Amino acid sequence: MVTSILQFRTLEDLRDFITQTFCRYFELQYGAFDMTERILRRGGRPCGVQFCLHGPRAVRFTAIWETEHNQILFYGATGERFMKTQLLQAPCLDRVAA
Repeated sequence: MVTSILQFRTLEDLRDFITQTFCRYFELQYGAFDMTERILRRGGRPCGVQFCLHGPRAVRFTAIWETEHNQILFYGATGERFMKTQLLQAPCLDRVAA
């Protein structure tokens, strides 16, 4: 499993990194597939974001940005984790969830 350390100032930069990672790893054309996201909550408070890239033939790739450890966990179509990225700096989730 690949591990890297990065920092992002905006949610758009984070989205772009996640999309690029999926496209590079699974050899997909950048921008050809939609990505959805959902705020994850624990006890009513935002604790992360689930990103889902909807690929070819109804295949879905998922990334979870969890804020407790400030990391992104990447999962393939069969649910296996293939990459973990530790964030030094990330957008504030409270502002994103508002």
